Amino acid sequence: MIKVAYLVTGSGDSFYCGNCHRDRLYISSLKHTGKIDMIGVPLYLPPIGSDFGDEIESPVFFGAVSMFLRERVKMFEHMPGFMDKILDAPPLLRLAARKAGATRTEGFEETTINMIRGDMASTAKEARRLADFLSEGGKPDIIHLANALVMGLGGQLKELLGSKIVCSLQNEDEWIDEMVEPYRSQAWDLIREGSSDIDLFISPSEYYKQVVIKKTGVNPDSIQVVPSGLEEDIAVYKDKKQMNPAIGYYSRLSYQNGLDKLVDAYIDIMSNRRIPSLELHICGGYTADNKAFIKEQLRKLRKSGFDDRVKIYPSFSGKHKQEFFNSISLMSVPVRKYDAYGLYLLTANSAGVPVVQPATGAFPEIIEHTGGGVLYSPDTVQKLADTICETLEDRKKIDDMIKRGRTAIEEKLSSENMAKKLLKLYRGILT
Repeated sequence: MIKVAYLVTGSGDSFYCGNCHRDRLYISSLKHTGKIDMIGVPLYLPPIGSDFGDEIESPVFFGAVSMFLRERVKMFEHMPGFMDKILDAPPLLRLAARKAGATRTEGFEETTINMIRGDMASTAKEARRLADFLSEGGKPDIIHLANALVMGLGGQLKELLGSKIVCSLQNEDEWIDEMVEPYRSQAWDLIREGSSDIDLFISPSEYYKQVVIKKTGVNPDSIQVVPSGLEEDIAVYKDKKQMNPAIGYYSRLSYQNGLDKLVDAYIDIMSNRRIPSLELHICGGYTADNKAFIKEQLRKLRKSGFDDRVKIYPSFSGKHKQEFFNSISLMSVPVRKYDAYGLYLLTANSAGVPVVQPATGAFPEIIEHTGGGVLYSPDTVQKLADTICETLEDRKKIDDMIKRGRTAIEEKLSSENMAKKLLKLYRGILT
């Protein structure tokens, strides 16, 4: 049996995170093959809430509280080990995880560079502690990194343990490209330099593979494309009883993910009485950074007079997730930053909900795989509004997309199929 350690970078639990969802699916689906001895190891923060259940079985390493203080407060730069234990005690980290979710790079540039580089004295001690933990019961054959922002740690662990290193790629550009210079260029250069320590990169789409190649010059042969798959959720999406047509949004409620574009399209549709009974349903959570933006969207809706037809779901999981997907006719997440994948599209298709997406990033690739949605171009609010109306008026097309989307998830993009592809790649680098 292949022994694998999957290193997960925690981000808190205040908003829907596609990368976190993918990490959980990787761990759980590979465990279910019965051919992988898999352990999930959290970095920075303990994954909490609905994204992770029994998949995480280890303590947190590189605790966010102590790392933050070392980077930001000079007096903590050389604090003794017992202070790490106090600051990264489980109750404090759980509290930090619930308060976490900042998506601004400001203030975290040096931490990012250090973790990509991986040769700093401040990380060496914790890397050795992690290596000792992973060696209990025999060292792992493979260490799988959740993203390239912790590549340097992979290099350190490879030197300490001799394990093969696999690195997933997904949306690193969202973080790195927000960094100011010279950190932005340094980060991409360091990923290229550190790629020699990585035995295999895994990209969720051909689109994002090409993005990474263009930004880093990494050898294309070192990157394999494995589309993220989705597990079947038997408990949800039953007995759909939709009263009025509704357009849904399922992602973090943010400017980057284009919530305002969908709000503006909705106001356009309603103002022109094109579909007077149309509702807008919003789900996905948010961070403190998003509050002012969300208030502005609610203000626009109140001013337009259509806020009584808008519903915001308090949670993005469990019964609220079920209610959300059972209540909508179409879903759209008109992101500004081109997405490397978009598991929320698969979630919608699995729920019998077609999607309306801009023809950007990996969306054309996904919709070609699933047949469960339509693309629009140019990426404007007017074109989004027009496409929503045209799609809602074509019942036959909607029924066809529902059928094709569900079938694609079951037959091509299941978590089981994803696990088979990952297992084959694991075996390939071990031979």
